[in-house]
Order: sequence, then C-alpha cells, then structure tokens
Amino acid sequence: MGLTAADYLELCQNLTPYGPAWPREPEAFVTRLLDGWAQEFARIEARIDALIEEADPRTTIELLADWERNYGLPDECYPEAATIAERRGRLLQKIAFEGGQSKQFFIDFVAALGYPGATITEYKPFKANSKCNAALNQGGWRYAWLISVPASSTAVRFKANSRANEPLTRFGDPGLACILAKYRPAHTILYIGYGA
Repeated sequence: MGLTAADYLELCQNLTPYGPAWPREPEAFVTRLLDGWAQEFARIEARIDALIEEADPRTTIELLADWERNYGLPDECYPEAATIAERRGRLLQKIAFEGGQSKQFFIDFVAALGYPGATITEYKPFKANSKCNAALNQGGWRYAWLISVPASSTAVRFKANSRANEPLTRFGDPGLACILAKYRPAHTILYIGYGA
C-alpha cells in the first residue's frame, strides 16, 4: 500500500522551514497549497501501482488492447473474444505458444483448441524399394499430411429450428482450418479429416 495524501502532506510540511511564516494549521494558506500537491502525489502513486498490474498480461485491463496488438490479436482465424477473461486467455495462449513441426506438437495444438484425440497420417510416394503391399500414389503426396479430428467435436446437425436450405449435417471448422494452415510447415499440403 502506498502513501496517502495525509502522508505526503506531512512529508511536504517537513521539507518547509520552521517559523511563523510557515504555519502548519489546517486552514493556513501554505497548508492548503501543500495539501493540493499531496493529493496529486498520492494520485500519481496510485496510478503507478495500477500500471504495475498492467505490466502483467494476466491482470491487465487498461493496456489489454496494446498487449493484443503486440501479439497479433484478435486473430483472423477466430472471432474476437467477448469477455476480458477470454481475451486474456487468448493472449496468454499466444504468449506461451512456442511452435513446432512434429506430429505430437500438432496433436497437442489441436487438443488445446478443443479437438482432443486427433491423429496425423503422413503420406509417402511409392518407390522402387517400397514394400509390395504399399499403396500406389503420386509423387505430390510426399509433402501431404492429414490431420483427423473427431466428428463429434465438429459436426453441426440439422435441428427443428434450422433453415430449410441448411444441410442435414455439416462438418468442418473454418477457424481450425485457418489456424492450421497458418502454422503448418510451409512446404507441406495439409488436409483435415473430420470423423477420425
């Protein structure tokens, strides 16, 4: 807890000379002048204490927009978060994100996005030294990979209050496709399968 205005007033009065020209009574002009300064010093100290909270992304409120701007939020892949807590959560995820290119990284990454149980299949082209039962496919599959996410987490089913032109079942998540396309290795071709 910082100093109060009364504490600052006492400090200011202790810096003035002693004598009848420097009265310390509450109604004296010099005391009222020093009290104005003391109020401002206390206000400035309170603002400094508040800025310490703003330096931490877990507690920021006033500087949250600046934190988000510095980390590229809101992301083009997902809509803007509605609450301060959601915005802080996305900010903390972005700060903690280290990246990677391994299978396990992408499995953990999509699990953190709400798709647990995903699997990854990497395709390899058929070569002269491939096994006899290996699948025949084109050379372009060398850089292709498939991430399969459970259908239960991505299926949107037709309901009684749905519009007549909506499909009976719709799969996919444009936000997931966007963010995976953003973080996939640049030389690869990514496919997403729903219903693993």
